[in-house]
Amino acid sequence: MCGVCGTFVSNNHPLSNSQRSVVTSMVSMLRHRGPDASGVWLDPPGLTALGHARLAIMDLSDAGAQPMTSQDGRWTITYNGELYNADNLRRSLHSTYWRGHSDTEVLLEHISRHGVLETLSAAKGMFAFGCWDNQQAELWLARDRFGEKPLYYGSHGGLFFFSSELKALRAIPSFAPAINRNALREFFRWTNIPAPLTIYEGVYKLPPAHVLRISSPSAPPEPQPYWSAVDQALSAPPLVSGMNAVQSLGQELDRAV
Repeated sequence: MCGVCGTFVSNNHPLSNSQRSVVTSMVSMLRHRGPDASGVWLDPPGLTALGHARLAIMDLSDAGAQPMTSQDGRWTITYNGELYNADNLRRSLHSTYWRGHSDTEVLLEHISRHGVLETLSAAKGMFAFGCWDNQQAELWLARDRFGEKPLYYGSHGGLFFFSSELKALRAIPSFAPAINRNALREFFRWTNIPAPLTIYEGVYKLPPAHVLRISSPSAPPEPQPYWSAVDQALSAPPLVSGMNAVQSLGQELDRAV
């Protein structure tokens, strides 16, 4: 696993030196997730900073280091996960010059070629990422279809932030969130806190199969689903006819007793 984190501020308030150091501190708190290397990227206008703690698996070389910027310079990503169909996606990107062998680069160049939403429709795997669009000055957050990789986000003092773990938020100066009583109630009932709630008030867990597109850090929109297991099941042709299903169920019941 790896650790991802980042911050985003508005055009009127570029990242100050103290805010720039926040991401560096957040990465330090995520080093147990990625002990092999770490990196922090700052965009030139000073609107966003992305951080990454790396566990090198697919590509052990520096070519897989993150945060990573696309060849056209538009997109920069911090990514945690594994693409199961990375080879297929790589082959679909004809005439692309590959710098390394990481699935991060495959995901990034697919985004560069086709956009975030189309890439999410094509990507099969477990992942969570933050991706900065240098052209539109927008931050995209996304989580895999079944929520295997975590991603939390929120805002404080005009600063939007995200991270793989809640404890990295302690790096944000004067950030002292109150306990979310609704989340606490859910935890005592189910021993789990469902998305989008977290134990902290004002901090959210990005739901599985959802994407968040932020153009204004002071007023982030609601996450939007990009995939639904229910819709997939309803649109798929039946595997067996109704009568065969009844017979199969009867056979299984006979075996059970």
